[in-house]
Amino acid sequence: MHADSWALKAKNLGLRSRAVFKLEEILTKTKILKKNSLVLDIGSAPGGWSELIKAMSPSSSVYAIDLLPMDPIQDVEFFQEDIANIDQIEEIFSLKSKFDLVISDLAPNLTGISSVDQAAMEDLVLAAVRFALEHLGPKGVFIGKFFEGERADALRHKVEKAFSVVRVRKPGASRAKSAEAYLVARQPIGGEEVCVS
Repeated sequence: MHADSWALKAKNLGLRSRAVFKLEEILTKTKILKKNSLVLDIGSAPGGWSELIKAMSPSSSVYAIDLLPMDPIQDVEFFQEDIANIDQIEEIFSLKSKFDLVISDLAPNLTGISSVDQAAMEDLVLAAVRFALEHLGPKGVFIGKFFEGERADALRHKVEKAFSVVRVRKPGASRAKSAEAYLVARQPIGGEEVCVS
C-alpha cells in the first residue's frame, strides 16, 4: 500500500492517525498484546495507539500521558502532563514495575538537519526507555520509535544493555523514505540499574 493511502485509510476508518497501522502490524506479528494487559502509552496524543490497544484487547487497562490534549477514549485513563512529571501521577506511580507493555511514538519537532534531529530523537528514546525500565514488570515489553542513521547503532547498543531481547521493525505503513523504525525490547534486565543516559 502506498504511504499516502495509509493516511486515507485512517481517515476513512475514522482513526486518529496513520500511526495506528504501524503499531497494529507490530502487535499482530509479535503477538505481544495479551488479554488483561496493563499498558502505558507515553506521548499518547492524538490517541491512536491507545485506541488501538483497546480495540485489539478490550480487557486491557490503558494509561496514557502527553503534554498535548487528547480527546477522550472510553476506558483509557489519560493524563495531560509532561512525562518528566510522571511520578507525580498517583494512578501510574502506584503501578510501577507492573506494566506489561510500554509504548512510545514520541518524536521531536524536526528541523530538517539530520544530525540535530537524530540527537533529539535519541534523547527522547532514552527517556522513554528509562520510563519503561521503571514501569515494566519482569516480562514486560517496550515498543518505541527511533530514527535510523549514524547514531542508531549506538542507541540500539544502549537499549540492548537494558533488555534481554531487542529487535528492530520497520512497519509497512512507515513512509519508505522515512528514517523512522521501531524498537521492540523484551524483558527488562534486573539487578543493577542499567545506565541508558
